Amino acid sequence: MSEQNDNLSVALFSEIFMADQLARNRLSKALPKGMELSHFSVLNHLARTNGEKSPGQLADVFHVTRGAMTNTLAKLERAGHVHIRPDWDDARRKFVAISPSGRQACETAFQVIAPIVAEVVAAIGSDKVRAALPVLREVRTRLGGT
Repeated sequence: MSEQNDNLSVALFSEIFMADQLARNRLSKALPKGMELSHFSVLNHLARTNGEKSPGQLADVFHVTRGAMTNTLAKLERAGHVHIRPDWDDARRKFVAISPSGRQACETAFQVIAPIVAEVVAAIGSDKVRAALPVLREVRTRLGGT
């Protein structure tokens, strides 16, 4: 690989990492008290898929360890945002579903962060964002994301 390509690679990933860090910080501060970005992400996923998932499936979706997902789900369960039940066919497995309280918490969080994200997109311009999405998707895919 040439030095020019090395510099381009470093610049691309530096921008991605910095944008990720800034976005996480900004959105985390805006979320309702007690809600973490990981909580919102899990609730949003469960609300969109509208069904039960195993903790292992959720860990795979978010590319985290099963232990990290178990910790997040335990916090969400204590808050009443998810229901966790045993698998009736295999007692070693569990299933997670979003609760009505979780749907409300997710919607409340979404209402708070949507204007922040919309403001950024409006400032950049829809055409530029639309043009960047295929590149970002391909980066994600090539790194093993689905």
